[in-house]
Amino acid sequence: MSTTALPDVLRHRLFRGTDVVRRGLLTPARLRGHSCRRLFRDVYVDARVPDSHRLRARAAAGLLLPGAVVSGLSAAVLWGVDLADERDDVELVLPPGSHPRRVPGVRVRRLAVPPGDVQVLDGVRVQSAAAAAIRAAAVLDPDEAVVAVDRMVAAGVVALDEVRARAAVPGRASPRVRRACSRADGLAESPQETRLRLLVVDGGLPAPVAQYVVTHEGRFVARVDLAWPGLRVALEYDGAWHAEPGQFARDRRRLNALQAAGWTVVFVTAADLHDPVRLMATIRAALRR
Repeated sequence: MSTTALPDVLRHRLFRGTDVVRRGLLTPARLRGHSCRRLFRDVYVDARVPDSHRLRARAAAGLLLPGAVVSGLSAAVLWGVDLADERDDVELVLPPGSHPRRVPGVRVRRLAVPPGDVQVLDGVRVQSAAAAAIRAAAVLDPDEAVVAVDRMVAAGVVALDEVRARAAVPGRASPRVRRACSRADGLAESPQETRLRLLVVDGGLPAPVAQYVVTHEGRFVARVDLAWPGLRVALEYDGAWHAEPGQFARDRRRLNALQAAGWTVVFVTAADLHDPVRLMATIRAALRR
């Protein structure tokens, strides 16, 4: 069946199967056709709508379990930070004493959420960005917890001071969450930059300065990812952004300007992060020059 078979009122929308059948908008056979995609039990969407974690979170909290609060990594997605994708379970919070039926693709916690920690985004109730950051730090591996906090701060949805203050409240966060929040700086422009910074610090090197502005003779030269200003050594994470027209020439001019200002630049790729021993040796050699 063509995806154009849906009535206008259902196009590009989420809906409950029993509801649209009861209203005569679709027959059970059409509901099972190619024009609809089933997300959860009795929850469907126009098949033309791309699948995503955001879509599934809205469906779960808005139709499957109305009144639930989207939390953790799922809440982060609704705040605009993609810490989960369509393959991951949607995390919801329901009040203590609730007994929802288990649904594949949805993970439910039961706890009381303070009213101040609930906001409405995309038409559903969502955990505040600060609470979502704390939850993300609690469920992710140590380094990825730091990456998550950095990403939420860099996205502008929460302040680092707010997250750290929240983590410091007795009984609100575990030691591992407090450590993740203390290690985050909110300055990285990509997850790989955070991972690089953690690798450097955990490797025993002096902590670098993130997003350092290099000047020479009173003039701006460049802003580098990580730097040891006293040694004039910079680390740059080398992502896949050189294919843009004219970018290579701009990169070369930038590197020449940094070298003319007396700086040594170490470029790091994703492959380098998978060989930390060799990478650390390269960085140490640069710092000894």
